Amino acid sequence: MSESLADPQAETTARHSAAAPPSKPASTTKTTGSGRGRVVALDVLRGIAILGTLGTNIWIMTDREGLLGYLDELTEPATGWIWAERVLQQLTQGKFLGLLTIMFGIGLAIQQTSAQRAGRRWPGKYPIRAGLLFLDGVLNFVFLAEFDVLMGYAITGLIVAYILVTSERAQRRWLIVQASIHVAMLTLLAVAMVADSGSASTRSTGPQDTTVYADGSFWDLVVFRLQNAAHFRVETIFVFAMSIALFLLGARLYRGGIFQPEGARTRKRLLLIGFGIALPIDLIAGVAGDGNFFLFTRYGTAPFVALGILALVAEFYLRRPHVGFVGRRLTEVGRTALSCYILQNLVASFFCYGWGLGLAARVSPDAKVPFTVGIYLLVSLIIIAGAHLWLRRFDRGPVELLWNRSFQLLTGGKA
Repeated sequence: MSESLADPQAETTARHSAAAPPSKPASTTKTTGSGRGRVVALDVLRGIAILGTLGTNIWIMTDREGLLGYLDELTEPATGWIWAERVLQQLTQGKFLGLLTIMFGIGLAIQQTSAQRAGRRWPGKYPIRAGLLFLDGVLNFVFLAEFDVLMGYAITGLIVAYILVTSERAQRRWLIVQASIHVAMLTLLAVAMVADSGSASTRSTGPQDTTVYADGSFWDLVVFRLQNAAHFRVETIFVFAMSIALFLLGARLYRGGIFQPEGARTRKRLLLIGFGIALPIDLIAGVAGDGNFFLFTRYGTAPFVALGILALVAEFYLRRPHVGFVGRRLTEVGRTALSCYILQNLVASFFCYGWGLGLAARVSPDAKVPFTVGIYLLVSLIIIAGAHLWLRRFDRGPVELLWNRSFQLLTGGKA
C-alpha cells in the first residue's frame, strides 16, 4: 500500500489510457467518473499482491506461538501434513512481498509522471505522503502485525523519490549497487548460517514468551511487540537494499512500457526468468530443503518469480478484451489495498489470537493445514466482499479516505 495505493485516484490520467492498444481498450484501462484513465492491470496486481501476502502471513497467525513458532517450524522434519504445508507456504513465500515492493516502485513512477505533466515540482510534497505511510505502518505494527511492511516502504519510498530525480544512468547505478549489496548480504548470511549450524536456534536469541498469542489480551500483544520491536524489525533492515533495488526496477519497468504493447519483449524475458528459471529452483529448494534455504528463496529467487507474475498479468490484460468477474474483484481489492491490508490483519488476528476467538490454540497439529487454508479462504472472502460493498458507495477505501483527508489537512491542498 504505497501512497498511490492510499490515493489510487491520483495515479493515472487519460494520457496513460492513450497508451493502451486501440483494438482492446477495455483490457488495459477503464474510465472513472472523474474522467481519469486507470490501467486495470495495476489494480489487479495490487489485489493479487494483497491476497498473496495474506497467503504467507496466515501461516504465522494460525501458529499458536505466532511469528517465532512459525520460524521454528521451518526446520522441522517433513512428515505427514508438513509436506503439504511446505508446498502451500512456498507457493506464496516472498513472491507477493516482492510483487508488492515492485508495485510501490511503479506507484512512485506514476506519481512522478503525473507531477511532471501537471508542471509540479518532484518530489514536492511527497515527504508528507511518506510520513503518513510511516504512521500507518507504526499503528499497524503496534496494534495488529509485527511483520508490518509499511514502515520500511515509507522510508524506502522517500529515498527512491529523490533518486528518481537523477539521470537514468545514475538510477541504473543505484539499482545495480543496491542489488549487489543485497546479494552480498544474503551470501554472507548463508555462509554464516552454515558455519554456525548446530548452535543456538533463532528462538534462543529472540522473544521467549510466545504464549501471549494464544493466551494474552489485545493489550498484552501490544506490549509484547513494543518490548521486542528490535527483533521484529530485523527483516526491514535486512531487505532495505533489496527494497530500493525493486522500487527502482518497478519504476524502470513502468517507464519502459511493461503495461503497453511495445513492452512485449520485456514481458517475455521476465516470464522466462520468473517461471522458467526462478520458480523451479524456488520450489525445489523451499520444499525439499528442510527450511535451510528459507532466506535464499524468500529474498533470492522469490523476487524473480514476482517479476514473472507482473509480466503474466500485464500480458493477460493486454490480450483480454474484458476484465471478467475475478478481475473485477481483484481490482476492487487493489483500489482499496491499504484498507484491505490492515483489515486482513485485523480479521485474521481476531479469528486466531487469544484476544479474539483464539482458534489457533484450539486446533490440533494434524488439522493445522486444512484449518489454515479455511481461515485464509474465509478472510479473503471477507476482504473481497468488504471491498466490493464499500466501493458501491465510495470511490476510495475507508483508510484511503482518512489518509487523503489527512494529507489535505497537512498540505492545504489536494492529494
